[in-house]
Amino acid sequence: MKALFYESLADDQVQCSLCSHRCVIKNGRRGVCGVRENRNGTLETLVYDKLIASHIDPIEKKPLFHFYPGSLSYSIATVGCNFRCRFCQNADISQMPLDRDGSIMGSPVAPAEIVEAAFRSNCKSIAYTYTEPTVFFELALETSRLAHQRGIKNVFVTNGYMSAEALEMISPFLDAANVDLKAFSDDFYKKQCSARLGPVLETLKRMKALDIHLEVTTLLIPGLNDDPGELKDLAGFIANDLGDETPWHVSRFHPTYKLMDRPPTPLKSLIGAREIGIKAGLKYVYTGNVPGESGESTYCYQCGQKLISRRGFYVEKNRVTHNQCPDCGAAIHGVGLSM
Repeated sequence: MKALFYESLADDQVQCSLCSHRCVIKNGRRGVCGVRENRNGTLETLVYDKLIASHIDPIEKKPLFHFYPGSLSYSIATVGCNFRCRFCQNADISQMPLDRDGSIMGSPVAPAEIVEAAFRSNCKSIAYTYTEPTVFFELALETSRLAHQRGIKNVFVTNGYMSAEALEMISPFLDAANVDLKAFSDDFYKKQCSARLGPVLETLKRMKALDIHLEVTTLLIPGLNDDPGELKDLAGFIANDLGDETPWHVSRFHPTYKLMDRPPTPLKSLIGAREIGIKAGLKYVYTGNVPGESGESTYCYQCGQKLISRRGFYVEKNRVTHNQCPDCGAAIHGVGLSM
């Protein structure tokens, strides 16, 4: 299928503008994502209807804690990614085209079939997740349009590297996003992800301006992005540029893919990062990948009472009433919070 967001150049080359790499692609070659190919001067998407994964997940798994908590999300992905994260937990599918000689796997599923499956499964939303949804933009765009017609919400779990043009096009149908802000260091992005920090920060600010419900996740990797000073700057960016009501998820790292020489994140580091976020003025800071810890529940930032009790990805109790704390009346930020 012909791709969106490219222009023709001399000698049958094309320039893709789907993401901030803005790849110039020679005839017969693919972009960084591995799933958009120049065929005689026409850019083609190789994954329009090729799902590699489809599951029914709790919305908390995205993680989205302030967007219809306790609801189900029909979660889909194709292969491919525009990042090269050395610590990717889904590298078997995200890096498939790079690691397996350009291989594109997946089963043909039309957008209408995805929406129908979500509707039948009583899912409140469709999540474009597991890999980077930007690289299967054409599929996500058509699916999200149809989903809205059926009253189903749309969620991106993304690295935030999409272009301003792509975000503008999908924004009328994009209800929420969890963006990985992987570090607050351009050096980290270059060495660990083969990308840059700046475009991610710009995407976050654009999403906020477009009134897309936004949550941020940072995977804390020992010795690479867990410096307290850097975390203070990162939390300050969220509080000042995105708003202190923006939830921040600080998640535990486990050795994987090409980053096997680092230990799992110590619990004290996660607790310390959460404290940094709260001191920076953030109202909602969570610790992830450590089920059973108090940092996965929602507390009132004003009176301190527990409002939404979680264990792992599941809501055990939700006391939010009309998006307010029932104890002190403070406004609790988010979408569809009341059970």
